[in-house]
Amino acid sequence: MRYLFTSWFDFLLIFVPATIALEVLRADPLLIFVSAGLAIIPLAGLLGRATEHLTTHVGAGIGALLNASLGNAAELIIALVALREGLHDVVKASLTGSIVGNILLVLGVSLFAGGMKYERQKFNQTAAGMGASLLLLAAVGLIIPALFHFTAANRNVGTERKLSLAISFILLAIYVATLLFTLKTHRHLFAGEAHDASDLGEQPWTRGASITVLTVVACLVALMSEMLVGALEPAAKQLGLTQVFVGVILVALVGNAAEHSTAVMVAVKNKMDLAFGIAVGSSLQIALLVAPLLVFASYLFGTPLDLIFTPFEVAAVTISVLIVGFVAMDGESNWMEGVMLVGVYLMLAIAFFFLPA
Repeated sequence: MRYLFTSWFDFLLIFVPATIALEVLRADPLLIFVSAGLAIIPLAGLLGRATEHLTTHVGAGIGALLNASLGNAAELIIALVALREGLHDVVKASLTGSIVGNILLVLGVSLFAGGMKYERQKFNQTAAGMGASLLLLAAVGLIIPALFHFTAANRNVGTERKLSLAISFILLAIYVATLLFTLKTHRHLFAGEAHDASDLGEQPWTRGASITVLTVVACLVALMSEMLVGALEPAAKQLGLTQVFVGVILVALVGNAAEHSTAVMVAVKNKMDLAFGIAVGSSLQIALLVAPLLVFASYLFGTPLDLIFTPFEVAAVTISVLIVGFVAMDGESNWMEGVMLVGVYLMLAIAFFFLPA
């Protein structure tokens, strides 16, 4: 228990048993959806914290790999459950929402929070530029299937699925190359600031405690995700929301909420390399790792997933990536840049709200 209640998010863990009770009692789907969403927020935070603490015991290289692999575990589990249920639109919308939310909302709030304390904050221009370039490349990989869908005269479902599968292999290969570049051949360019448990205001956890927390929390996230997705469709109807809006905004916020708080916290401590790395790195993991894994997993479920996003989703990702590229260009930030990023996110969120089903 001493590993819990070190963050105010942990008090939301009360919604874990509450969600189970609501499910057993077959309560209103909207109540189950809200309760499960609130339960996943602290669980996602615990996953991230356990991973951070485990990295202090396994070395920087393996630690970075663990962070890359487990950093978006909650989002991956939610998407896998939705994929199994055949909710392909929700899965693709959650991918869009995670990418856009991280590079606009998370980074924007971080820049604003840090900028209110420091007039000007600097970050590693090389690492930030590399991240922005990779984001643009990832966006291209996600845009090509949509362009093919809307422009190819002799397209068919089989061809589009093969194209998405081939692009998924390329994206995953680029992700592996990125790990090799940042962890091996050019790691000196990405050293940045040291990050340890003190950034989260905690004492280091033991290796055993970290692994135990990871295992238990991953199981609980899977259980809560099952209930969240099960209640998603009826809850969306009750709220009068489209599945795309639920996926892009609500599901993405639930999966990333705890990570958002960490980025803001370290930005206030003037650790902008870390804040930028959390926001951009998480989006890269979604585009280069999570999206391909979901495509591969869909074949195991017998319902192949394509990477054909709606025109508005394509536009949202492209706009977001281009804006972050401009922000990263000079290697420094201020609170006004944060306001601009959050403003763009809010405009996109409103547009998704009014987007027809």
